[in-house]
Amino acid sequence: MAALRDGDFAALQSLLKAPSKDAVRQLCQECFSSPPAGLGPLALRSCPGLTSNAEEAEQLVSALHSLTRHVVYRGLTKAEDILPLFPENFHQNLKNLLTKIILENISAWRNEAQASQISLPRLVDMDWRVDIKTSSDSISRMAVPTCLLQLKMQEDVALCGNSPVVSALTMELSKETLDTMLEGLGRIRDQLSAVANK
Repeated sequence: MAALRDGDFAALQSLLKAPSKDAVRQLCQECFSSPPAGLGPLALRSCPGLTSNAEEAEQLVSALHSLTRHVVYRGLTKAEDILPLFPENFHQNLKNLLTKIILENISAWRNEAQASQISLPRLVDMDWRVDIKTSSDSISRMAVPTCLLQLKMQEDVALCGNSPVVSALTMELSKETLDTMLEGLGRIRDQLSAVANK
């Protein structure tokens, strides 16, 4: 996330012309939620009374988008962390209002940002059973216990839309293969614990 520029703060001064605090609050929420490509249309429909032309409107929504995203991605959660982002000559009441709005929405915006990230499939369920083969073409493979392991995985919601796809992967594991897998998973657990405890 790039640092905020002086031009961004100059554009934010247009918010002083907003009809109400709720209008500023609404614009902040829309600017955070809009993807960068959607800022142009947002500027045209949301800023007719705030700016004198379309270019200034786009600068305003772009600045609000940058400010709100910057705060969320930097993990700033206190007014003392957000207020220093503004230049000293920035309008004090507007600075306080924007900080208050950001703090009101920060947890919802953080959740929204996390939900919109593209990620690997997620394990949602696991099922297993032990089978003993009772028939085989080879006598050496009879009465050998094996583990049938089924993993259910959900594809990333950002990739598959409103209906998440859950797929199942079933595998047969011998005792030796299962031992190797459990040993590897134990090492992964130990490494995660070591990182979490730092």
